[in-house]
Amino acid sequence: MMTTLLPAVARPATVPFIVTLATVSAAALVVRPSGADEPAALVLPESDDGLPGVGPIRRSDWFRNLWKERRGAWAGRKAADKRALVFLGDSITQGFGDDFRGAFPGAKLANRGISGDTTRGMLLRLADDVLALDPAGVVMLMGTNDLEEGATPEAIAANVQAIIAAIAARNPRTPIVVCQVFPSAAEKKRPAEAIRKVNALVAAGVKNVPQVRLVDTWTLFADAQGDARPAEFPDLLHPNDAGYAKWIAALRPVLETLDLVPAPADDFVPEPGFTPLFNGRDLTGWGYRDQKTQERQLDLDGRTSSPDGRYVAHGGRIVVTTPPEGRRVEQLWTTAEFPGDFELRLQFRATPTADSGVFIRAPQLQCRDYLLAGPYKQLQRYKPQDWNDLVVVVKGGSAHCTCNGEVLEAALAVPASGPIGLEGDSGQLEYRRIRLHQLP
Repeated sequence: MMTTLLPAVARPATVPFIVTLATVSAAALVVRPSGADEPAALVLPESDDGLPGVGPIRRSDWFRNLWKERRGAWAGRKAADKRALVFLGDSITQGFGDDFRGAFPGAKLANRGISGDTTRGMLLRLADDVLALDPAGVVMLMGTNDLEEGATPEAIAANVQAIIAAIAARNPRTPIVVCQVFPSAAEKKRPAEAIRKVNALVAAGVKNVPQVRLVDTWTLFADAQGDARPAEFPDLLHPNDAGYAKWIAALRPVLETLDLVPAPADDFVPEPGFTPLFNGRDLTGWGYRDQKTQERQLDLDGRTSSPDGRYVAHGGRIVVTTPPEGRRVEQLWTTAEFPGDFELRLQFRATPTADSGVFIRAPQLQCRDYLLAGPYKQLQRYKPQDWNDLVVVVKGGSAHCTCNGEVLEAALAVPASGPIGLEGDSGQLEYRRIRLHQLP
């Protein structure tokens, strides 16, 4: 028998549409029991008639053989791959290998990438290859092959939305991490403008969907013209080892925060004379204040999350989560105020293009993915998507601020007293090892 994934969509590929949860019923998602795959289910249908989604499905001999080979192997591993973190995609995902280059030790992972596949092909095989595993989470990277086949950005975005809707209909608690389409090149039939449009449509479609985390993997890789860099994409399409390392680094903070991959233990002990401002367990000592008057509004003592989930104490870190709207400015403050001179030390880690800040009594020191989001794009020691040391020394009415020893601000004017704050704007930021030493 054939698996029914979603109702067939009879629309022209040039007409944009969004598949919402309301259009996907649970009854439309039929998943065969483990081990029940018949050979016929692994063969690509000869025509698109009655198939879900829109746009191209590849049917060349090499692709048919690869489709059957990989899916046949997966069919025998369904039971073993239950509750894995599933990566769904094309050749870039397949190139990760089943061991994912050793990137996420201790995590249960399943690679469901097929070289050459399109978003419609992934939608067609979603139930058997992904949903049947009851995945702990799904990482999606898809759409580049559709462009080579002449699909419109609207059709690609519609299929992505259909996949997200199907995962959510199966389990509304399954975390979904959507990676933006990587840059390529016009000579690969993947011009920058088309990729930008796909990414913009997908981003618009996942706004206000808390189940989805969007990772900006386009800006991460694009050059000034919006194309792939040969140093990371030798054929202007597939990443090399350096490219995969950057993708892994971009994913790791999000996957750790979602508990999809284990985070290394942090046994840091503050230096003598330094007092922790964060206990590593909950938001005791932090809360919300009125943004104009600085009056305390809500203390978060004993809580592991702010009421809206924007600030979360997790794994020894204060995580500023990505807002479902894509961007929303919000501030978290210490309940204590700090007069006089002091030295503040902390570490931060930012996802690509993330934007946050550290308030020093009131003025904000921009804390971002500096090399992509600015303003300090010329730093030589900044470590993208890794932990960076921020040191702020306040003396008199000014603060001397450094990142990994490089000066950010030599003399940032600050008031005589006030709290320490963290801002959330866009993307995910994490802060840890937050401690302060009062200077004589």
